Amino acid sequence: RGHGGRARAALASLRGRTIGAVGDAPPGFTPSEYDPDLLESMFGLTVRPLTVEQAFDRVRAVDAARREEELAAATAQRPSLRELDADAVAGHAAVTTALRDWAAQDELAAVAVRCWPEFPTELGVCPCSSLSRLADEGVPTQCERDVHGAVTMLLLEALGAGTTYLVDTVDLDAAQNLVRLWHCGSAATKLAADPARARQSVHCNRKIGVAGDFALRPGRVVLARLTENLPGAGGSPLRLLVAAGESLPAVNRFQGNTADVRLDADATAFVHGLVTGGFPHHTVLAWTDVRPQLRAAADHLGIPVTEW
Repeated sequence: RGHGGRARAALASLRGRTIGAVGDAPPGFTPSEYDPDLLESMFGLTVRPLTVEQAFDRVRAVDAARREEELAAATAQRPSLRELDADAVAGHAAVTTALRDWAAQDELAAVAVRCWPEFPTELGVCPCSSLSRLADEGVPTQCERDVHGAVTMLLLEALGAGTTYLVDTVDLDAAQNLVRLWHCGSAATKLAADPARARQSVHCNRKIGVAGDFALRPGRVVLARLTENLPGAGGSPLRLLVAAGESLPAVNRFQGNTADVRLDADATAFVHGLVTGGFPHHTVLAWTDVRPQLRAAADHLGIPVTEW
Protein backbone atom coordinates (compact mmCIF):
# COMPACT_ATOMS: atom_id res chain seq x y z
CA ARG A 1 0.00 0.00 0.00
CA GLY A 2 2.86 2.35 0.81
CA HIS A 3 4.44 1.86 -2.62
CA GLY A 4 1.08 2.35 -4.29
CA GLY A 5 0.49 5.60 -2.44
CA ARG A 6 3.92 6.92 -3.35
CA ALA A 7 3.40 5.89 -6.97
CA ARG A 8 0.04 7.68 -7.17
CA ALA A 9 1.53 10.80 -5.59
CA ALA A 10 4.45 10.73 -8.05
CA LEU A 11 2.13 10.37 -11.02
CA ALA A 12 -0.05 13.20 -9.73
CA SER A 13 3.05 15.42 -9.47
CA LEU A 14 3.73 14.98 -13.19
CA ARG A 15 0.36 16.36 -14.25
CA GLY A 16 0.60 19.89 -15.61
CA ARG A 17 4.33 19.71 -16.22
CA THR A 18 5.98 20.48 -19.56
CA ILE A 19 8.80 18.86 -21.52
CA GLY A 20 10.72 21.07 -23.94
CA ALA A 21 11.60 19.32 -27.21
CA VAL A 22 14.08 20.85 -29.66
CA GLY A 23 13.67 19.73 -33.26
CA ASP A 24 12.47 16.45 -34.72
CA ALA A 25 13.72 12.98 -33.90
CA PRO A 26 17.06 12.28 -35.63
CA PRO A 27 16.68 10.31 -38.89
CA GLY A 28 15.79 6.69 -38.20
CA PHE A 29 15.39 7.18 -34.45
CA THR A 30 11.82 5.90 -34.24
CA PRO A 31 11.97 5.45 -30.42
CA SER A 32 12.38 9.24 -30.19
CA GLU A 33 8.96 9.73 -31.78
CA TYR A 34 6.04 10.37 -29.43
CA ASP A 35 2.29 10.95 -29.35
CA PRO A 36 1.56 14.23 -27.52
CA ASP A 37 -2.08 13.30 -26.95
CA LEU A 38 -1.06 10.03 -25.29
CA LEU A 39 1.39 11.76 -22.95
CA GLU A 40 -1.28 14.29 -22.05
CA SER A 41 -3.96 11.70 -21.36
CA MET A 42 -1.76 9.16 -19.54
CA PHE A 43 0.59 11.43 -17.58
CA GLY A 44 -0.84 14.95 -17.87
CA LEU A 45 2.40 16.00 -19.54
CA THR A 46 2.63 18.61 -22.28
CA VAL A 47 5.42 18.76 -24.86
CA ARG A 48 6.49 22.23 -25.97
CA PRO A 49 8.31 22.05 -29.31
CA LEU A 50 11.04 24.39 -30.49
CA THR A 51 12.56 24.04 -33.95
CA VAL A 52 16.32 23.70 -34.28
CA GLU A 53 16.34 27.06 -36.10
CA GLN A 54 14.46 28.72 -33.24
CA ALA A 55 16.90 27.21 -30.77
CA PHE A 56 19.83 28.53 -32.80
CA ASP A 57 18.25 32.00 -32.87
CA ARG A 58 18.11 31.89 -29.07
CA VAL A 59 21.75 30.80 -28.87
CA ARG A 60 22.90 33.58 -31.21
CA ALA A 61 20.89 36.13 -29.22
CA VAL A 62 22.88 35.47 -26.02
CA ASP A 63 24.94 38.60 -25.50
CA ALA A 64 28.66 38.55 -24.78
CA ALA A 65 28.28 39.51 -21.12
CA ARG A 66 25.94 36.64 -20.32
CA ARG A 67 28.01 34.20 -22.35
CA GLU A 68 31.12 35.22 -20.42
CA GLU A 69 29.24 34.90 -17.14
CA GLU A 70 28.27 31.31 -17.94
CA LEU A 71 31.75 30.57 -19.26
CA ALA A 72 33.31 31.70 -15.98
CA ALA A 73 30.84 29.70 -13.89
CA ALA A 74 31.22 26.56 -15.98
CA THR A 75 35.02 26.78 -15.99
CA ALA A 76 35.15 27.27 -12.23
CA GLN A 77 33.16 24.05 -11.82
CA ARG A 78 34.85 22.25 -14.74
CA PRO A 79 38.47 23.46 -15.01
CA SER A 80 39.27 21.13 -17.94
CA LEU A 81 37.27 23.49 -20.18
CA ARG A 82 40.43 25.64 -20.25
CA GLU A 83 42.16 22.93 -22.29
CA LEU A 84 39.64 23.03 -25.14
CA ASP A 85 39.21 25.24 -28.22
CA ALA A 86 38.10 28.66 -26.99
CA ASP A 87 35.52 29.18 -29.73
CA ALA A 88 33.85 25.84 -29.05
CA VAL A 89 33.77 26.53 -25.31
CA ALA A 90 32.28 29.98 -25.91
CA GLY A 91 29.64 28.36 -28.13
CA HIS A 92 28.97 25.82 -25.40
CA ALA A 93 28.40 28.67 -22.91
CA ALA A 94 25.91 30.33 -25.26
CA VAL A 95 24.03 27.05 -25.80
CA THR A 96 23.87 26.45 -22.05
CA THR A 97 22.57 29.96 -21.41
CA ALA A 98 19.92 29.75 -24.13
CA LEU A 99 18.63 26.36 -22.98
CA ARG A 100 18.64 27.44 -19.33
CA ASP A 101 16.71 30.62 -20.21
CA TRP A 102 14.15 28.63 -22.18
CA ALA A 103 13.70 26.13 -19.35
CA ALA A 104 13.21 28.93 -16.83
CA GLN A 105 10.91 31.09 -18.96
CA ASP A 106 8.63 28.22 -20.02
CA GLU A 107 8.91 26.37 -16.68
CA LEU A 108 10.14 23.22 -18.39
CA ALA A 109 10.44 20.07 -16.31
CA ALA A 110 12.86 18.47 -18.80
CA VAL A 111 14.63 19.39 -22.03
CA ALA A 112 15.04 16.92 -24.93
CA VAL A 113 17.29 18.11 -27.76
CA ARG A 114 17.95 16.96 -31.32
CA CYS A 115 21.68 17.20 -30.67
CA TRP A 116 22.88 16.15 -34.14
CA PRO A 117 23.55 16.76 -36.94
CA GLU A 118 22.74 20.48 -36.92
CA PHE A 119 24.43 21.51 -33.66
CA PRO A 120 27.91 20.37 -34.75
CA THR A 121 27.51 20.91 -38.50
CA GLU A 122 25.75 24.30 -38.49
CA LEU A 123 26.44 25.80 -35.05
CA GLY A 124 29.91 24.30 -34.67
CA VAL A 125 29.39 23.01 -31.14
CA CYS A 126 28.15 19.80 -29.54
CA PRO A 127 25.53 20.46 -26.84
CA CYS A 128 26.42 17.47 -24.62
CA SER A 129 28.09 19.45 -21.82
CA SER A 130 25.33 22.06 -21.96
CA LEU A 131 22.81 19.29 -21.28
CA SER A 132 25.08 18.16 -18.46
CA ARG A 133 25.07 21.65 -16.95
CA LEU A 134 21.26 21.73 -16.90
CA ALA A 135 21.15 18.23 -15.41
CA ASP A 136 23.50 19.31 -12.62
CA GLU A 137 21.11 22.20 -11.96
CA GLY A 138 18.12 19.90 -11.60
CA VAL A 139 16.59 19.89 -15.12
CA PRO A 140 16.68 16.37 -16.59
CA THR A 141 17.98 16.45 -20.16
CA GLN A 142 17.84 13.99 -23.03
CA CYS A 143 19.94 13.82 -26.16
CA GLU A 144 18.53 12.75 -29.54
CA ARG A 145 15.22 14.41 -28.64
CA ASP A 146 14.10 11.35 -26.72
CA VAL A 147 10.76 12.44 -25.23
CA HIS A 148 9.88 9.00 -23.85
CA GLY A 149 13.31 9.08 -22.22
CA ALA A 150 12.28 12.39 -20.66
CA VAL A 151 9.03 10.90 -19.35
CA THR A 152 10.94 7.95 -17.87
CA MET A 153 13.43 10.28 -16.16
CA LEU A 154 10.68 12.50 -14.77
CA LEU A 155 8.79 9.49 -13.42
CA LEU A 156 11.93 8.05 -11.80
CA GLU A 157 12.75 11.45 -10.31
CA ALA A 158 9.21 11.81 -8.94
CA LEU A 159 9.54 8.36 -7.35
CA GLY A 160 12.71 9.47 -5.53
CA ALA A 161 15.47 8.24 -7.84
CA GLY A 162 17.39 11.54 -7.89
CA THR A 163 19.51 12.50 -10.92
CA THR A 164 19.49 9.93 -13.73
CA TYR A 165 21.18 9.47 -17.10
CA LEU A 166 20.04 8.29 -20.53
CA VAL A 167 22.33 5.52 -21.81
CA ASP A 168 22.88 3.00 -24.60
CA THR A 169 23.80 -0.63 -23.92
CA VAL A 170 27.00 -0.86 -25.96
CA ASP A 171 29.02 -3.85 -24.73
CA LEU A 172 28.45 -7.30 -23.24
CA ASP A 173 31.02 -9.21 -21.17
CA ALA A 174 29.22 -12.52 -20.72
CA ALA A 175 32.00 -14.03 -18.60
CA GLN A 176 31.55 -11.30 -15.97
CA ASN A 177 27.76 -11.05 -16.48
CA LEU A 178 28.38 -7.40 -17.24
CA VAL A 179 26.99 -4.82 -19.64
CA ARG A 180 28.59 -1.48 -20.38
CA LEU A 181 26.21 1.44 -20.47
CA TRP A 182 27.33 4.57 -22.25
CA HIS A 183 26.46 7.81 -23.90
CA CYS A 184 28.59 10.45 -25.52
CA GLY A 185 28.99 12.94 -22.70
CA SER A 186 25.89 14.67 -21.30
CA ALA A 187 25.88 13.12 -17.81
CA ALA A 188 25.59 15.45 -14.85
CA THR A 189 28.98 15.77 -13.19
CA LYS A 190 27.34 14.81 -9.88
CA LEU A 191 27.00 11.32 -11.40
CA ALA A 192 30.75 11.01 -12.00
CA ALA A 193 32.83 8.46 -10.12
CA ASP A 194 34.91 11.50 -9.09
CA PRO A 195 32.85 14.69 -9.58
CA ALA A 196 35.87 16.92 -8.90
CA ARG A 197 37.61 15.35 -11.90
CA ALA A 198 34.66 15.13 -14.29
CA ARG A 199 36.69 15.95 -17.38
CA GLN A 200 35.22 17.86 -20.32
CA SER A 201 36.54 17.06 -23.79
CA VAL A 202 35.56 16.86 -27.44
CA HIS A 203 32.77 14.66 -28.76
CA CYS A 204 33.94 11.12 -29.50
CA ASN A 205 32.66 11.17 -33.11
CA ARG A 206 32.54 14.84 -34.07
CA LYS A 207 35.90 15.72 -32.46
CA ILE A 208 34.66 19.16 -31.44
CA GLY A 209 33.60 20.43 -28.01
CA VAL A 210 32.04 20.11 -25.68
CA ALA A 211 31.22 16.72 -24.15
CA GLY A 212 31.95 15.06 -20.84
CA ASP A 213 34.54 12.27 -20.69
CA PHE A 214 34.37 10.54 -17.31
CA ALA A 215 33.31 7.27 -15.71
CA LEU A 216 29.96 7.10 -13.95
CA ARG A 217 29.80 6.37 -10.26
CA PRO A 218 29.63 2.89 -8.74
CA GLY A 219 26.79 1.56 -6.63
CA ARG A 220 23.44 -0.19 -6.93
CA VAL A 221 21.60 0.88 -10.07
CA VAL A 222 18.25 0.45 -11.77
CA LEU A 223 17.59 0.52 -15.51
CA ALA A 224 14.16 1.60 -16.73
CA ARG A 225 12.49 2.65 -19.95
CA LEU A 226 8.96 3.62 -20.98
CA THR A 227 8.44 2.97 -24.66
CA GLU A 228 5.75 2.14 -27.20
CA ASN A 229 4.17 -1.26 -26.92
CA LEU A 230 4.68 -3.77 -29.72
CA PRO A 231 2.27 -3.56 -32.66
CA GLY A 232 -0.72 -5.81 -32.14
CA ALA A 233 0.07 -6.33 -28.45
CA GLY A 234 -3.24 -4.82 -27.35
CA GLY A 235 -3.86 -3.17 -24.02
CA SER A 236 -1.68 -0.24 -23.07
CA PRO A 237 0.05 1.74 -25.85
CA LEU A 238 3.17 1.85 -23.66
CA ARG A 239 5.30 -0.77 -21.91
CA LEU A 240 8.03 -0.56 -19.28
CA LEU A 241 11.47 -2.21 -19.17
CA VAL A 242 13.11 -2.72 -15.77
CA ALA A 243 16.42 -4.27 -14.69
CA ALA A 244 18.90 -3.81 -11.85
CA GLY A 245 22.50 -4.47 -10.98
CA GLU A 246 25.72 -3.09 -9.56
CA SER A 247 27.75 -0.35 -11.23
CA LEU A 248 31.38 -1.34 -10.64
CA PRO A 249 34.43 0.89 -10.16
CA ALA A 250 36.07 0.92 -13.59
CA VAL A 251 38.03 3.05 -16.02
CA ASN A 252 35.98 5.05 -18.52
CA ARG A 253 36.04 2.38 -21.20
CA PHE A 254 34.52 4.48 -23.99
CA GLN A 255 34.98 8.21 -24.54
CA GLY A 256 31.94 9.92 -23.07
CA ASN A 257 30.30 8.53 -19.93
CA THR A 258 30.46 4.79 -19.20
CA ALA A 259 29.20 2.52 -16.40
CA ASP A 260 30.21 -1.13 -16.10
CA VAL A 261 27.10 -2.80 -14.65
CA ARG A 262 26.98 -6.37 -13.37
CA LEU A 263 23.34 -7.26 -13.76
CA ASP A 264 21.32 -9.23 -11.22
CA ALA A 265 19.80 -11.11 -14.17
CA ASP A 266 21.67 -12.95 -16.89
CA ALA A 267 23.42 -10.26 -18.94
CA THR A 268 23.39 -12.25 -22.18
CA ALA A 269 19.64 -12.86 -21.84
CA PHE A 270 19.13 -9.15 -21.12
CA VAL A 271 20.96 -8.03 -24.27
CA HIS A 272 19.20 -10.69 -26.34
CA GLY A 273 15.89 -9.56 -24.89
CA LEU A 274 16.53 -5.93 -25.76
CA VAL A 275 17.10 -6.86 -29.40
CA THR A 276 14.45 -9.53 -29.90
CA GLY A 277 11.94 -7.59 -27.79
CA GLY A 278 12.29 -4.51 -29.97
CA PHE A 279 13.26 -2.25 -27.08
CA PRO A 280 14.90 1.13 -27.82
CA HIS A 281 18.63 1.74 -27.69
CA HIS A 282 18.08 4.21 -24.83
CA THR A 283 17.38 3.23 -21.24
CA VAL A 284 17.55 5.38 -18.12
CA LEU A 285 20.15 4.63 -15.44
CA ALA A 286 19.28 5.52 -11.82
CA TRP A 287 21.31 5.11 -8.64
CA THR A 288 18.33 4.66 -6.27
CA ASP A 289 16.27 1.49 -6.25
CA VAL A 290 12.72 2.65 -6.85
CA ARG A 291 11.55 -0.58 -8.50
CA PRO A 292 8.67 -1.25 -6.07
CA GLN A 293 7.26 2.24 -6.64
CA LEU A 294 7.92 1.94 -10.39
CA ARG A 295 6.02 -1.36 -10.60
CA ALA A 296 3.16 0.21 -8.65
CA ALA A 297 3.07 3.20 -11.01
CA ALA A 298 2.97 0.89 -14.03
CA ASP A 299 0.20 -1.14 -12.42
CA HIS A 300 -1.79 2.02 -11.69
CA LEU A 301 -1.51 3.07 -15.34
CA GLY A 302 -2.12 -0.42 -16.74
CA ILE A 303 1.34 -0.51 -18.37
CA PRO A 304 2.85 -4.00 -18.80
CA VAL A 305 6.32 -4.52 -17.30
CA THR A 306 9.16 -6.56 -18.78
CA GLU A 307 11.64 -7.15 -15.98
CA TRP A 308 14.98 -8.93 -15.95
